[in-house]
Amino acid sequence: MHSDKSKSQKGKWRIPEKTLFITALLLGSPGILIGMYLFRHKTKHKRFTIGIPLILIVQVFIFAKYFSF
Repeated sequence: MHSDKSKSQKGKWRIPEKTLFITALLLGSPGILIGMYLFRHKTKHKRFTIGIPLILIVQVFIFAKYFSF
């Protein structure tokens, strides 16, 4: 998130949103969520403010279900 925000401020090539969501799906959702609010990046986009926490919740549910005995 820091890298993408820095690039956006400098008018350089950006990280595609699709890539950020794929990273979240590949267990990067905690880092992306923290980065969103730490760097105030993508926090006005409903797609991110709803999508990333939703991905995290689903991942936590899956892991809890998988690792519960």
